[in-house]
Parts: sequence; structure tokens; C-alpha cells
Amino acid sequence: MHVWHFSEMAYHPAWPHMGETYRVTVPNRLYDPQIGADLYHRYLDEWALCDELGINIMTNEHHATVTCADSVCTIPMAILARETKKVRLLALGMPIANRENPIRVAEEYSMLDVISRGRIEMGFVKGVPFEISPANSNPADLMERFWEAHDLILKAMTTHDGPFSWEGTHFHYRSVNIWPRPWQQPHPPVWMPVGSPGSAIEAAERGIVIGTLNTGWARTPGIFDAYRKKAAECGRSAKLHDLAYMALIGVGRTREEGWRRADQILDYSRTSGIVSPQFANPPGYVAPKLAASAIAGGLNTARATRLQTRDGKPINPRTVGVEDAIGAGLVFAGTPDDVWDQLKAFYDHVGGFGHLLMMGQGGHISHDDTVDNLTLFSQEVLPRLAELG
Repeated sequence: MHVWHFSEMAYHPAWPHMGETYRVTVPNRLYDPQIGADLYHRYLDEWALCDELGINIMTNEHHATVTCADSVCTIPMAILARETKKVRLLALGMPIANRENPIRVAEEYSMLDVISRGRIEMGFVKGVPFEISPANSNPADLMERFWEAHDLILKAMTTHDGPFSWEGTHFHYRSVNIWPRPWQQPHPPVWMPVGSPGSAIEAAERGIVIGTLNTGWARTPGIFDAYRKKAAECGRSAKLHDLAYMALIGVGRTREEGWRRADQILDYSRTSGIVSPQFANPPGYVAPKLAASAIAGGLNTARATRLQTRDGKPINPRTVGVEDAIGAGLVFAGTPDDVWDQLKAFYDHVGGFGHLLMMGQGGHISHDDTVDNLTLFSQEVLPRLAELG
């Protein structure tokens, strides 16, 4: 199993000043660039440490929010492509339907792949509904734009005989001819995050690696099974390497210490969905039936009922504690033995997966605690993952 350390590089000093929303309309006067610079360097140091620990690196991006100060995922990736030497680098990801220029995305990822000497894995994401407004995009045709951008990026990376033209529905180019071309051939591995069996099926049709985020004990098996079934229908057997799962992980020398770290990291889950209701469900972002259900039940209620413990107890991501988060499969926490036992039980429950996306930093957890958390995991849990698969 491959492990990837993930952090959203949150700007938590602004959190005490937040009201009904942590996104979209937050004034950036609450951002102190001097504090922000210290945080950026801290987060980059933690990622760079992973090269010594044997843990791969994952970045993402979000926009107009205090929960994530990484607004361009390829910028920290560029720094890490030079600072690290061994681990693989995953950007999960790039909201290509909200980017006006897919060719620029192809150029960015190709350049990163060359700088890193072939260690880049490129993630393409639909993007959360809250970012429709900052991107000024149309939610109704978002997935059409996504798949056209996806196809254009891969064609740009794999065409080596000079310019070609592209006349699509959403993108038009008279001359596409990217420099440089990527190190990996035909192109770096492609990932996308999914939250439903339907999205998993679309990814399986194209042989894309899927990552499930916050799907937990209840929803993950159905998503993985849908991927496996569709891959078989397409004439290929889904491998463990095609499936990834994200969990928040707190490891300590005592159970109390591991839970304390996990509780601080859980502030990621408690804050990331706090947004004014007018941005939470833009028309056309999801199918009409799903949108109507969310409105009828209340957006916050709809989000909460999507998360359940293994015995079916609904949990609210804004208030969830460590015990319920462990019960839901969102968190693995405690001593190294505790974390291993929880991870192994979840692995068996979902039928296996080849990548663990480890959120080992989040919320208010300190730099020292983060370093110790990652180091303990590397020393005491990572070697045991060879037993899986």
C-alpha cells in the first residue's frame, strides 16, 4: 500500500473571527501575510520531511476560504519537486472545469513531471459547489467542461508530432503544442476524487485512479464495488492500485495522545463545510432530484446524514468527536496498534485499496505534534502495511 501525507495548509488564525461562513465572502483583511509566510514554510517543511520518512506527498487546492490557503496546488508541488528526491507527488487536485485554459494545466503538470524526474501523479477534480461563485463558472455544464478538459489535456501530453487544433464545445485552440512534454509516458497517472458510485463508474470507464474522501464505513464499499464492476465490464480487472481512501490519522505513544492529535486534525472536517447557504447548492451542480432532496431536508441535515458510524448512527461533521469519527471510518487514531487494527478492519470491510491518503496535519495541531505524528506512523505503522494486499 502507498501512503500519501495530505494537508490543506489551513489559515486557522482567522477561524475565531468567522461567522456563518468560512468561504467565499470572507474579507482577506483577516489574512496576515507575515503569519501566512510562517505557516507556508511550516507546512512545506512537514511535507519535505516525508521524503525521509518514506511517505508520499499529496496537495490540493481551494479558493476564497480560510480552511485552505493552498489556492494553486501546483505551486507547493513545484517547490517539493525540487526539494524532494524519492517520494511521489500527487496533486488531488486541479479543478479543470473551473480553469479557463486546460493547455496551461497540461504545461504545468508536464513541467512538474520533468523537474521531479517522473514522480508526478495528476489529479483532476470537479471542485466543491462553494467555488462556483469565485470561479464564475456555470454549474449546469460543469461535468461537460470537466471531461472535455480532461481529454484535451491528455491529448496535449501525448501528441509529439507538432501542433494540432481543437474545436470542442467549451474549448477552442488553433494550435496546441506543449513544451515540455512529460517525463512519464504516455502521461503521468490520472486520479480523481469521487463521492458516489456513479462517479466511480465514469472513472472506471477511463482507467482513472479514484480517491474517496469522507465516505467512511457506510458509503465506501458501494463506491469501490461500482468501480470494480464497471472495470470488469470494460474488460479489465480493477487492481488495488486503482483505489484510494482518505482518513484523518492521529498516532501517539498512548491512546490519549493519539486521540488528542486526531481531535485537533478533525477541525478540518468541522470547518470545511461551513458556508453560507446561497453557495452550498448552486442550480445544476447536482441532479435535480438530489438538489430538491437537499433543499427539502436542509443542507446541513443532508450533509450530516451522509456520514454514519458502522452501526448506522448518523454523525454531524461539524460536531463529530474522535470516538464517533473512528466508528465511521473517517479517523484512525490511538497507539500504533490501535491505528493498525482500525485500518486493517476498514481495509477488509471495503475489499481492499492500494493507497491511503493520510491527513496527518489539520486544524490547530502544532508543528512538533505533526512531525511526531508522521514519524511515529512511518516507524510503527507503515512497515506493517506490507501485510495488506
